[in-house]
Amino acid sequence: MTPCAAPAGARGVSGGSGLVPSKTSPNFESFINLDSASCADRRAKRMRRTVWAAATQLSLPRPGFRPDVPWFVTLTYADADAWVAKHLSRATDAYKRWCKQTGVECKYAWVAEIQEKRAARTGDHVVHYHLIAWLPQGVQMPKWDVPHGRRKSFWPHGMTNTQVAKAGVGYLMKYVSKVGEFTVFPKGLRLCGKGGLNAASRKVCAWINLPEWVKCAHGVGDVIRRAGSLVVQATGEVLESPYVVSVLPGAILVRAIGTIPERFHSGPYSTLQAQVAIA
Repeated sequence: MTPCAAPAGARGVSGGSGLVPSKTSPNFESFINLDSASCADRRAKRMRRTVWAAATQLSLPRPGFRPDVPWFVTLTYADADAWVAKHLSRATDAYKRWCKQTGVECKYAWVAEIQEKRAARTGDHVVHYHLIAWLPQGVQMPKWDVPHGRRKSFWPHGMTNTQVAKAGVGYLMKYVSKVGEFTVFPKGLRLCGKGGLNAASRKVCAWINLPEWVKCAHGVGDVIRRAGSLVVQATGEVLESPYVVSVLPGAILVRAIGTIPERFHSGPYSTLQAQVAIA
């Protein structure tokens, strides 16, 4: 991870208190709508951040090795009403076992989508999944709907399509961008998932979805969520939000009551690295 450039005059503060200058914005306030469209949009944005961060981390080449090849797998249902929540987890578990037997790392990310053409043609909102997995060069991705020898098929519920992904992460993000207010998913369905992240990558993914005021002052791995609170790992300090929230009919009013750090980061950064850069 590369630290973003610090603004002139920025000073490192010990104890994880922050690395950026702050400003007070007592007059700042914002309304957050609670209508279905706004809630769906926020959910979709969080999903996009999660998928982008995970897929980007998973696609990073291993030190000393050539970049892995991204494989794109589409999993579809033959029957419109066949969806069961455990189907995908069983399929990815089977793929994990194959990776272990083959001796390769199991790295993948997936998103759910409704088949648009099928919905337009039949009116059925049928789920299918888009999965991208990274394999070392020279290793062929098995076809998920075809058994091989004593191995059962990973996906016995319909058809699959397997191909090398030319755009990698961008290919997956194309489908994430389609999720919106009018996307009707079965109850209990997960929108996305991933597997194979190492400890450092998990910290990056967790940092991506922290509140912006936390990310302004704390780098990757500095803050964790614990019992509903945001806690600075180095000191045990529980961070208090600089905002107060008032619930209104159909909306939430967010008003600043404290000091809000100025934003200067352009992506995940390490506080330790930033302190070295500033020094």
